[in-house]
Amino acid sequence: MANKSIRARVQAFGGFLTAMVIPNIGAFIAWGFITALFIPTGWTPNSHFGQLVSPMITYLLPLMIGSTGGHLMGGKRGAVMGGIGTMGVIVGADIPMFIGAMVMGPLGGYLIKVVDKALEKRIPAGFEMVINNFSLGILGMLLCLLAYEVIGPAVMEANNFVKQGIEALVATGYLPLLSVINEPAKVLFLNNAIDQGVYYPLGMQDTAVAGKSIYFMVASNPGPGLGILLAFSLFGKGLSKKSAPGAMIIHFLGGIHELYFPYVLMKPLMIIAMIAGGMTGIYVFELFGAGLVAGPSPGSIFAYLALTPRGGFIGTCAGVLAGTVVSFVVASAILKFDKSPAEDSFADSQAASKKRKAEGKSGIQPVAASIRLIAFVCDAGMGSSAMGATTFRKKLQKAGYEIEVKHYSIENIPADADIIVTHASLEGRAQRVTDRPLILIKNYLGDPALDVLFTDITSPAQQGATA
Repeated sequence: MANKSIRARVQAFGGFLTAMVIPNIGAFIAWGFITALFIPTGWTPNSHFGQLVSPMITYLLPLMIGSTGGHLMGGKRGAVMGGIGTMGVIVGADIPMFIGAMVMGPLGGYLIKVVDKALEKRIPAGFEMVINNFSLGILGMLLCLLAYEVIGPAVMEANNFVKQGIEALVATGYLPLLSVINEPAKVLFLNNAIDQGVYYPLGMQDTAVAGKSIYFMVASNPGPGLGILLAFSLFGKGLSKKSAPGAMIIHFLGGIHELYFPYVLMKPLMIIAMIAGGMTGIYVFELFGAGLVAGPSPGSIFAYLALTPRGGFIGTCAGVLAGTVVSFVVASAILKFDKSPAEDSFADSQAASKKRKAEGKSGIQPVAASIRLIAFVCDAGMGSSAMGATTFRKKLQKAGYEIEVKHYSIENIPADADIIVTHASLEGRAQRVTDRPLILIKNYLGDPALDVLFTDITSPAQQGATA
């Protein structure tokens, strides 16, 4: 139980970092395209347009992250405070302050939230606007000064420590060892936190100097996941074999990596295939001097190719292919020689679904007649949950039901959702933010629990109730 709580807390922290970055991914990609096109080594070098590169990475992107973090904590006023605080760390540093923005944004939002609550019942009538504006301005000034003098330098030191450690791995040729950390963390749904909380900031600093960075590739390579799913599609059994081809297409082309995590959880030895594929991919990327101009989100092959700078396609493709081949070979060997039951996880899921149905369908029955919104939830709210929500919505529409089915990040579960669908590993986090009925699944595509939910909603008894 304690382990579950710790995992939920780590996931929640990573999810919060992700929630600051994900809404701004489009801006990161825009900057990446401008960099790839107009820097001196770009596709179409242009000194005039190239002047946009430095101000965007120095000011625009950190301010957007800081403002988003402040909004998450304190609404619109929090967004303003987050932006003011972030400006302090930007001016006080000589590197792009993404980590500083992730600190100052939430801190600013939290502080204004506390101050607003303290002043809420003490403001004389007619002075609301004056006091609210001045409280925000004074607090913002103090936070900006604190960020400039204290927090900015501290973040700089921490950033340099991490950067030097990873650069030491690069210099000694041991960068592939990062896969030993990256790959196990992925199946705990910490992939977004690692990528966007650690490697994105380092990659942006690198790209500002070199025009590309391998850091964008060390945890996002779609090759290892493709190899594992390909092995299941050829040598798996039962539902895992049947579902793997569809998952393979969505993972590799759509970039939703969460789709192959359940296959690894079903057979934990598959983590060896993930690590082997990840290490091989990084080694080949290093060998070819590969790098991307921005973080590929989602991590599909299309995003990889679109963000590859001029002259880098061979290295990018070679690293993805190498990761695919190695993970496929290792995963195939595990499937062939592993004598344990092949469908443990899927069988458990089916058994759990039947048990839930016998016990009253996990609380669905009493609310089925008034279901208005079903929320599919994942860590970031943009990958596996989006795919699951779309699939389930179309299935309901085909059956003649116009129930709203939407996707959300776990931090933004709507209060008016009637049913929450989320991965079993996120149960602890979901229970911390909602008391609505939970449908726990192990695969956002074709999970037996989703079939039970669909049957509960569309059964003749429920049709009579909703008529």
